[in-house]
Amino acid sequence: MSETIGRRESAFFGRRKGKALRAHQAGLMETLLPTVQVDLSAPLSDPAALFPGHPADLRLEVGFGGGEHLAADASAHPERGYFGCEPFVNGVAKLMAQVETRDLRNLRVHPGDAGELIDALPDASLSGVCILYPDPWPKRRHRERRFVSDRMLSRLARVMRSGAELRFASDIDDYVGWTLARALRSPDFLWPAKAESDWLTPYPDWPGTRYEAKALREGRRPVYLTFIRR
Repeated sequence: MSETIGRRESAFFGRRKGKALRAHQAGLMETLLPTVQVDLSAPLSDPAALFPGHPADLRLEVGFGGGEHLAADASAHPERGYFGCEPFVNGVAKLMAQVETRDLRNLRVHPGDAGELIDALPDASLSGVCILYPDPWPKRRHRERRFVSDRMLSRLARVMRSGAELRFASDIDDYVGWTLARALRSPDFLWPAKAESDWLTPYPDWPGTRYEAKALREGRRPVYLTFIRR
């Protein structure tokens, strides 16, 4: 999936647009996206107020790709409020189609740098964060572009409640090790895993993603890490 933060605090390194949008997708970007887009012109002092019912449980997905997981999760838990960040225009358009089809009213979108939304949120406002199949930036000279860093974990910790889950899934062993090393040295997170099954078993009610399906077709084994905010 696309994600946004690298060596510079708010640098975006990936593509913003792929092939031309279909007419209906383009229409949704013009009409539906503005109704669910987060306004970051001012700090989000009360993020729950952006959702119907003022939900107590707010979640964030960073780099939602085509939105398969985010839409499925939001549909399964209408009592929660979901934020999704994705700078790739085509991915946002795919999510908008699912928002329309599923009539998702508990989802808000920032079509840009995830760091912008994270820094706008108040302290201890999120019950969970997902980082699923982020861009691995496999070349050594590009690794500082990876979303997960010591600094980003600190930024995420600020907006996560005590006991909140940080989920990270990837099929790239090097990125899994990179993330685990940084989480283990973080003063803000615990890794409660006790057995191999804890990181090789998908999360409960896991709908999967197209990136995961591709990894499995190509013989790569996904890893599912869960960290707990201290």
